[in-house]
This record gives sequence, structure tokens and C-alpha cells, in this order.
Amino acid sequence: MKQKRWVIPDIHGYVKTLRSLLAQIRPSKEDHIIFLGDYIDRGPDSKGVIDEIMKLQEDGYHVTPLLGNHEEYLLKNYDYAVENNSFLKKWMPNKIKSEWFEFGGRETMISFGKRHASDIPQKYIDWMRSLDYYLEMEDCVIVHAGLNFKRQNVFQDKHAMLWVKEFDMDSSKIGNRQLIHGHTPVDLEYIHHCINQENHEFIDLDNGVFLSQKPGFGNLVAFELNKRILITQHNEDE
Repeated sequence: MKQKRWVIPDIHGYVKTLRSLLAQIRPSKEDHIIFLGDYIDRGPDSKGVIDEIMKLQEDGYHVTPLLGNHEEYLLKNYDYAVENNSFLKKWMPNKIKSEWFEFGGRETMISFGKRHASDIPQKYIDWMRSLDYYLEMEDCVIVHAGLNFKRQNVFQDKHAMLWVKEFDMDSSKIGNRQLIHGHTPVDLEYIHHCINQENHEFIDLDNGVFLSQKPGFGNLVAFELNKRILITQHNEDE
């Protein structure tokens, strides 16, 4: 049986939804599971999502978790908190923390049961620091947000890999391979459109799992690269 290659985009703390999706796809240890980043923020159990992925790794599954911009935000907050760890500085206004909390950081801190980013257990920080920015495969390049095709070497712009929202594809710069990414929520109809066009240059898989009240959104998906099958799981955490 040929190894399956599952790509799962932005989970954002919705661990029950992730578990239900994994129960649907039932990956074997020969399969390859690629996560597109943004494991944390917005949803109710960011720590639980990371624990779930760590457990897959510990149990011997072939897992490649990539870095997302939300993990980068957490790491910036952690580094700032460690550098400013005195009693007075801990309670001073913190612009980095305020920005992060606007994007769901408060929910992440609640899931860890901590008041300060510097108190997040080291194993989670080390895990996030170990994450790769992108994955190259024979037929595709996989990344959290996208690539900066204005650069001659698109793999030099790491900021774009985490943050870019719009880009003009030049597939010749990635060996005429397909680009698979998340980060920017799009509706299910558009995702299916990209998948069904075999020569479509890119596929955005983020259906905005946190947008469960918005028609066409609110699902966590898994895309199987070999047979081009899309599995959807509606948000079960809300």
C-alpha cells in the first residue's frame, strides 16, 4: 500500500476537532502527516493541540510540523518575558504581548494555566523552536503562509513564509511544483476549486476553523496529496 501524505492546516487550539479529524483519516505509521503551523491561539486548548502532535511523534508516527506565525508570536513573547523577568518589568505594559493577545494569545496562556509567557514549560518552547519553515517534496512545496516570488531565491524570505497574504505565483522558482499552504482562510468551495484543477499552481487549505458561524467556513481539513482527497471536520469545540 502506497504511503499516504496528509496535509493539515491551521488548528488554532481546537483539539477536539483535531482528534475527530484524525479519527476520520486514521493515519498509519507509514503515512506522512504534515501540519502547516498555527497550532495555538483563538481556540480553547492550544496546549492540548501541541500535546496531541507531540504524542503522535512519540508514538512513532511520521509527522512534520511546520512553523506558523502564531508560534513565532509566542516565541517573541517568551523571549521578551525571559529578558524582562524582574518583578516590576513583569507587570509593565508590553506592546508585544498586547499584539499577541489581539490574535488569541490570551486563550493560549489560559490553556497553559500561566500568567507570563516565561512560565510556559521549556519543552513546548524547545518544540516550537525546532519547527521547520517549509518542506520540499518532489511534486510540491509546503509552507505555512506562502512565498515571496519577488525574490530570486524564494526560500530566503522566512518572514513571507509565515506572514504573506497575497503573492503572484512564479512556479518556475520552485521547480514548477505546486505550492500547498494555509494561513489565509478561504471557503470550502474555493479549496475544492483549487484541488480539482490539477494544474492549479497553489492550494490554500485554511478553511478558518475558528469561523464556525460563517457560511462555507469553520472546518479543519486534511488533504491527501497522492489521491487528492479532501476530508473535512466541522469545529467540534464550539
